[in-house]
Amino acid sequence: MPGRPSARPSAPYVRAVAAAVLTVTALITAANAGPARATDAGPASPTSRHETAERR
Repeated sequence: MPGRPSARPSAPYVRAVAAAVLTVTALITAANAGPARATDAGPASPTSRHETAERR
């Protein structure tokens, strides 16, 4: 059949998909590549206490 699509994708399609995947990968890598931020705050204090020690 002359109009039947082939089972293998065409080269421009494969190149476009590969370019899209590489672009997304580069954007994600660039977003995560920044320096770690240091905070001046100390460790977080506990928000709740276990009350059994206070009930003696």
